[in-house]
Amino acid sequence: MDSLLQLAADPTAWAALATLVVMEVVLGIDNLIFISILTNKLPAEHQSRARRIGIGLALILRLALLGTVAWIVHLTEPVFEVFGKGFSWRDLILIAGGLFLLWKATKEIHHSVDPSPEEKPSSQAAIGFGSAIVQILILDLVFSIDSIITAVGMTDHVAIMVIAVLAAVTVMLIAADPLSRFIAANPTVVMLALGFLIMIGMTLLAEGFGAHVPKGYIYTAMAFSAGVEALNMLVRRRRRKAPTGKA
Repeated sequence: MDSLLQLAADPTAWAALATLVVMEVVLGIDNLIFISILTNKLPAEHQSRARRIGIGLALILRLALLGTVAWIVHLTEPVFEVFGKGFSWRDLILIAGGLFLLWKATKEIHHSVDPSPEEKPSSQAAIGFGSAIVQILILDLVFSIDSIITAVGMTDHVAIMVIAVLAAVTVMLIAADPLSRFIAANPTVVMLALGFLIMIGMTLLAEGFGAHVPKGYIYTAMAFSAGVEALNMLVRRRRRKAPTGKA
């Protein structure tokens, strides 16, 4: 308790906490976009529950990983080399996660552009829910490990990491349903979000192969694309509201 009180009285700890909370929230955007797109494909009555389960799993994974910080740090140590390039377990996890995101986003884009014939909805719903949870769990693991390793590099205090994770997951829980409804109501946003997932997948692959991509560039590109799409939506809305002139 005394150590926690000393930590609360330290301005440096508060600065680290604020920085870490912002970073965790920003990193959580990637995860939230994937969860929103995936759960929107489920029947309406299962979507909200799947989102809560997915975000809850992210919280459990991150808190569990925080309990094994010493082991997490060793994930960055090379385990083998290929052509002189060392690969750690973190690299392998990022590469696997990047490939999974590329496969999933490409598959969803193909389905949107060239939808398959109608499938039987009866068996599809139950299988779809279980499949969605498994896929969310896979990406939760990838993003959680990357998030915790980043957090370890910013502070040595586990209490600060726990508070930052709880704050980020709380934001995800609050934003999940509105974001999913927004994506469902705007089909063009779905394609944009899938494009984001491809870019995130490529970033994970690059990081796994040792090419560091500054996150600022990624999120700036995402913000710019989202701003352009917002302008397009505004134009379409005004055109719909504009009165049709008659000769």
